[in-house]
Amino acid sequence: MFTRKVPRSSVLRERGDGRIARVTNMELFFDLVYVFAIIQLSTQLYDDPSWNGALETLVMFLAVWWVWNYTAWATGWIDPESRPGVALMAVLMVLSLVMASSIPHAFDSRGLTFACAYVAMQLLRAGYMVWAFGPEHTMGRNYAQLGAWSAIAGVIWIAGALVHDHDTRLGIWAAAAAVDLAAPAHGYWLPGVRPTPMTDWTLSGGHLAERCQLLLMIAFGESILRLGESFAEGKEGLQVVIAFILGFLLTFALWGIYFLHHAQRGAERMETETEDAARLGRGAYAYAHAVMVAAVIVIAVGIHMAIEHPSEHVEVNFGLICLGGPALFLAGITASKRWLGHGGVLPGAVGVIALALFGGLASLTHRIDQLAVAAVIAVALSFWALLDKQTEAEPESAQ
Repeated sequence: MFTRKVPRSSVLRERGDGRIARVTNMELFFDLVYVFAIIQLSTQLYDDPSWNGALETLVMFLAVWWVWNYTAWATGWIDPESRPGVALMAVLMVLSLVMASSIPHAFDSRGLTFACAYVAMQLLRAGYMVWAFGPEHTMGRNYAQLGAWSAIAGVIWIAGALVHDHDTRLGIWAAAAAVDLAAPAHGYWLPGVRPTPMTDWTLSGGHLAERCQLLLMIAFGESILRLGESFAEGKEGLQVVIAFILGFLLTFALWGIYFLHHAQRGAERMETETEDAARLGRGAYAYAHAVMVAAVIVIAVGIHMAIEHPSEHVEVNFGLICLGGPALFLAGITASKRWLGHGGVLPGAVGVIALALFGGLASLTHRIDQLAVAAVIAVALSFWALLDKQTEAEPESAQ
């Protein structure tokens, strides 16, 4: 009866004839919740930058990213501004807000709230997509298998929430996140059911590229907010001012490395790709962009630390955060470029190794202060942004 009153065709985007699925106002509104989620994750890591705290933040980030990523893929097929689409997005927003609000106490009193909100979103969205396409449609079958794997991982998420020991919960949730992230790699295989090959996922590539760019911009926005907040609340003095300038320079350099050239080329490749768009989207956006967003969150924490204590000598935790963030970002953008076919591995690998060596030297000698480390990173990545743009622009100018 519901299907007769709300035809399935009315909730799907129009495809074909060169149409490109554009990001809607509903999707932009939905992303506002993830501004809060990213701030929560950044605060969590800043409050507990230990190994255990970092692993807890990572596991929660993977849950936040994966639920956002699956929604970004889904809205490439469905119309999020149809009445059923708006209802779905509104429910997902509420559940996302509940999950994000639970982050500070997810390993304490609100673990079950965090896990139930996450699992509910994954199952609700998959069920909606099966209804939208119909179980007889290839995409309906794909989403039925995706939903089955979300249910398998969901059992593990909820089981972990029912365990009160921190370390045990962390281990169980890490296993749940691994199940979620690995499911697309084997095509959501189930016993007696063939996997869903990536060619069966008729992805709107340009839409996914734009969605990931927007979330990365949100992450950069959180970094700017953290920078301003740290400067406003920090001590006065020349070193604090220098740390503030270096933090902005670092953030701007990373923005330039991604948005001045790679973002446009990646989007153009995804818009023109037809047969292999889903495979490229999985590698270059679902996975590689997760690394970049995580990196920007880590960088924001490092900037906060540098502004608050610019003259302190570098300890292991600061070295890992301040240098690990840029290294992760270079690794993520290198992987994305490699997947999309417009960049090699060597420059990124050299950058990651150089950052690792410098971080090890700074952490072990205990003679380099945090301001000096921030200066080296900011200047180095600023030159990287300029050189990266120049080297990739040269072939175009040569033509």
